[in-house]
Amino acid sequence: MADKEKLEDKVKPSEGNKETRKEGKRHERTDRKTERKEKTERGRAGYLVPRERYLEAGVHIGTRVKTGQMRRFIYMKRNDGLYVLDIKKTDERIRYAAKILAQYEPEDILVTASRVYSSIAAANFAKITGAKLYPGRFVPGVLTNPNRPDFMEPKILIVSDPRGEREAIIEAGKMGIPVIALCDTDNVTRNVDYIIPCNNKGRRSLALIYYLLTREYLMARGAISSYSEFKYPVKLFTDDTALEEIKKNLEKLRKEGPQLNPVAEQVVREIAAGGEEGSETDEETEEKVEEDTIKKENVPVEEGKAKVEQ
Repeated sequence: MADKEKLEDKVKPSEGNKETRKEGKRHERTDRKTERKEKTERGRAGYLVPRERYLEAGVHIGTRVKTGQMRRFIYMKRNDGLYVLDIKKTDERIRYAAKILAQYEPEDILVTASRVYSSIAAANFAKITGAKLYPGRFVPGVLTNPNRPDFMEPKILIVSDPRGEREAIIEAGKMGIPVIALCDTDNVTRNVDYIIPCNNKGRRSLALIYYLLTREYLMARGAISSYSEFKYPVKLFTDDTALEEIKKNLEKLRKEGPQLNPVAEQVVREIAAGGEEGSETDEETEEKVEEDTIKKENVPVEEGKAKVEQ
């Protein structure tokens, strides 16, 4: 009996059974379509998006300057002197950065963006994920001075350009906040905990980077179960609507914030007007007051008596 069952298993369907053959071919076509769709979602050769998308956006285009910290991410040097970043490493690091970010609630993530293009792309990341954004010049005290109306206490920081947002990196270091930074070939990465090598100056490059970070973050958090559920196109990350909304909310927060001393109020007014370098901050004012106090406390007793007598 067992031999008969084995023999029956080996028997092929009748060649004359056209319906059976059609059904089998239909299933094969469906399986192939599913496989192609899944392959497209994963990206060609294991990339988050097809490699051509990175090249078209110029994510790999660096500068003519190379720092020692960024040497390991550079693929080659072009004839025109521009350094080219390794796209494979960029892709891998975006993927892992999203996993790091997924460990934090959206409201615990802060993104800084000092340039116009990075501000627009980061604003859409913030709006979709629920993270916070500090656009424009980063003012000293935002992470360290609780008296500021725009004071923030994030648990992780994303920096769009270490050069333009150096103050944010310094303050994050003081407060023990880990830093993920988008770094070009010319960036110094001191005090940066995790590097995403990329062209952090180009509009299309920044749009694609933040598009991928947004999508992968939502996937890692379980907000979406497949890429097909992510309905936001890359083009959206070049739209400045979200940035204008965030700027208005930030300006409103500053106006309705706690009463500040005259020096701090002047800083806030300068921020609203576009920001100017060299302004005295709350921290600097406090340091001066503290220094004056120390000097007074260290005046010799006899000298102090003489001044009183006068």
